[in-house]
Amino acid sequence: MPRLGEFVFAPTTEREVAYLIGAQLPGRAPQPVEDQMLELTELVETAGAEVVGSDVQHLERPNPAFCYGKGKVQELRRLRGSFGFTTLVSNEDLTPRQQRNLEDALDMKVLDRREVILDIFARHARTHEGRLQVEAAQLHHLLPRLAGGRNLSRLGGGIGTRGPGEQKLEVDRRRIRQRIRELQRDIEKVRRARRLHRAARRRSSMPVVAIVGYTNAGKSTLLNALTGADAIVADQMFATLDPTTRAARLADGRQVLLTDTVGFIQKLPTELIAAFRATLEELTEADIVMHVLDISRPGMHERFTATNVVLDELQTLDKPLVLALNKRDLLPSSTVERLVRRGDWSPYEEAVAVSARTAQGLDSLRGALQRLTESGLVRLQLLLPYDRAGLESELRQRGRVLAREYVAEGIRLAVDVPEEESHRFQEFALPTPTPRRRPTAQRSA
Repeated sequence: MPRLGEFVFAPTTEREVAYLIGAQLPGRAPQPVEDQMLELTELVETAGAEVVGSDVQHLERPNPAFCYGKGKVQELRRLRGSFGFTTLVSNEDLTPRQQRNLEDALDMKVLDRREVILDIFARHARTHEGRLQVEAAQLHHLLPRLAGGRNLSRLGGGIGTRGPGEQKLEVDRRRIRQRIRELQRDIEKVRRARRLHRAARRRSSMPVVAIVGYTNAGKSTLLNALTGADAIVADQMFATLDPTTRAARLADGRQVLLTDTVGFIQKLPTELIAAFRATLEELTEADIVMHVLDISRPGMHERFTATNVVLDELQTLDKPLVLALNKRDLLPSSTVERLVRRGDWSPYEEAVAVSARTAQGLDSLRGALQRLTESGLVRLQLLLPYDRAGLESELRQRGRVLAREYVAEGIRLAVDVPEEESHRFQEFALPTPTPRRRPTAQRSA
């Protein structure tokens, strides 16, 4: 008999067939809703189902019982016979009551956008850490639905066989809460381990750059291009759930650490933000945030805004920020130049057009990162005795060597080092260190 938290797989031989439904409410522009419906199609297909149709209903307000109108529910019953779909997917978030009522009225599984995203996360969670965080999010989402009396045979049954619907869900709420507490304890252990890793990185004095952005914007491809890493790359949503950290070298020889993070999306479930706090702390503790934006796709501005909303919730928009306008190779040069020169990329200090696939613009991006990392450097004039010459290699790793001169007493160096590291070299300092002024941000093509 499986415990709660263990998956029981019962694969189906046929691909699940889904129909999508959304709502056009007063005050919403039609284009963003259309973009969301196209995105929902991509989400459902990423989760493994076939989409046979979609519709958007104009509503004055959501129906408390079904979210959608009673007439639309009757129409969906008729369409089921024509299209043969077995699952209805709502772009609007459904309350437990609305979801239960729709399932009873249509006699089929009904999911909302949040459950599809949770389902994709369950499919892509490869590490123990990722599975812990996904299961916690799933159970937080499940608990009010179990309390609401939703049909147990449909509870949590995402697309296919990955959701907690395949777990033994005939357990009571007390056992679910107990499992959530167990998960929270395990996730706290993950957080402590990550804090130790970050402390070790801090001791290396290498700046940490968190790579963020909308799902499938090319973050992992850009990480690989800048570092020579082999992070998983796939043309699908949420291919990366677990952070990957690799070192990259800037033009002046200094190194930075780049950390690839989970992608964002419009209507990102709050359960996921809460459960993935251990992972998202990699972002909140970073020195610089690099936002990767796919400029080749429709809805670019909505994706830019959606990512910034999450960054604002995580209180990271006050960090040094650089915007990487990715996939420039898919647009005409004139369009790319116009996007770089536009003045409304606030609050980003640098905006650089790049192609992670072809390596266009990567030197400019490294230059932008170099300028942002210089704000924490101090200038030192050092005289290293010849028996301490080995410190020069450490200085090159932690900062940069601007000039070198061999004199009778030793090696005279002009260096820039992180301010918090400057005390380690004070015994070799000639004049008092002078803090460097932060350079004026420039936009690079």
